[in-house]
Amino acid sequence: MLRAPPQAPRASRRPPPPRCSPAAAGPPPPPPSAGGIRRLVLTPEGRAKLDARPDRDFYAFPRLVKHVDDGFLAALTDLYRDRLRPGWDVLDLMSSWVSHLPPELTLRRVVGHGLNAQELAKNPRLDYFFVKDLNKEQQLELETSSFDAVLCTVSVQYLQSPEKVFAEIFRVLKPGGVCIVSFSNRMFYEKAIGAWREGTAYSRVQLVTQYFQCVDGFTQPEVVRKLPSDAAGGKPASPLDAVMRLFGMAGSSDPFYAVISYRNFKPM
Repeated sequence: MLRAPPQAPRASRRPPPPRCSPAAAGPPPPPPSAGGIRRLVLTPEGRAKLDARPDRDFYAFPRLVKHVDDGFLAALTDLYRDRLRPGWDVLDLMSSWVSHLPPELTLRRVVGHGLNAQELAKNPRLDYFFVKDLNKEQQLELETSSFDAVLCTVSVQYLQSPEKVFAEIFRVLKPGGVCIVSFSNRMFYEKAIGAWREGTAYSRVQLVTQYFQCVDGFTQPEVVRKLPSDAAGGKPASPLDAVMRLFGMAGSSDPFYAVISYRNFKPM
């Protein structure tokens, strides 16, 4: 009787390795935290200044002058009157001997920052102040969520690390707090950053807008403009007026720009 030859044992088939599911691969990376810097706005060339001396040296002597004209300052005070509220805590960043706050507005405290202690000491609206070069060190020795408003008047053009400064502004603002950055077309040309010197009025507004947008958590920036042609009944300023304003001489009013944003949300 013939027997069938013994069969070789079948190789056991291994189950295929499990495919990685999204859950098995781990959670997706978290979004940027509130107040984190999403991206850099300026190139190295855009941050550069013609005068590379330390800013503390440039501002060593007090300048007890107004750097913009009365029309600009009236528009700024009106904007503060509209946006600020009595009893608030206010940080006047890159301040001087005057803060341009409405005289009738009673605030809980006003903290000033700048580069010249003599100028700041003469500011009657400041409860106290501190001196710090924000182009050397951007961290503010201030408590988180401690201010209802941060103001920056005709000085944003000198910041070489605006992304870090605006992240600090976000940190010290209370939720719903407002930041108002105002500027015109005047500047210390040699101390302004390249992106500002080489820009136009439109590009400078967009630049400050991007400073807010590069920090996670700020609301969509709002732009307020008041141009010389507005005060002249729609008649544009002449080229001579522009030259005269550039050299601080009489002429039509300085153009007024303000970019405004809130931490997390705009209060109703």
